[in-house]
Amino acid sequence: MDELDRNILGLLGGDARMSVATLARRLKVARSTIQARLERLETTGVIAGYTVKLGEAARQGRIRATVLLTIEPRAQPGILARLRAVPEVERIHTTSGRVDLLLQLAGTSTTQLDVVLDQIGEMTGVKSSESLIHLSTKMDRAV
Repeated sequence: MDELDRNILGLLGGDARMSVATLARRLKVARSTIQARLERLETTGVIAGYTVKLGEAARQGRIRATVLLTIEPRAQPGILARLRAVPEVERIHTTSGRVDLLLQLAGTSTTQLDVVLDQIGEMTGVKSSESLIHLSTKMDRAV
């Protein structure tokens, strides 16, 4: 991936609906160059898809939480399978550090999140958990 690829990704990260013609004009390259780069980025898996990024107005009524899990050795495959079955679990990350897994949950109320946190805490192989409720988003650069 070179500078042009990074610039394409940067522009698309800000507006995934940007046309090939607009990308070419902004980056001062031929339209066919942008098209070829996009095809390569898609086929190599750098671009996995194009999506809508929801703003705060769409997130109203949804409460998010980050959960830090410490699990027993060799329990990860079973725990991951059970977590994938919980609809409130949006993301699961492995980590390096004092915790093993970092989860992002979303629900419509603290009561709903409380029930989910209890379910997670009772899973076989979970040693401990710590939950952090998201209050507001001050910046989001995620692509």
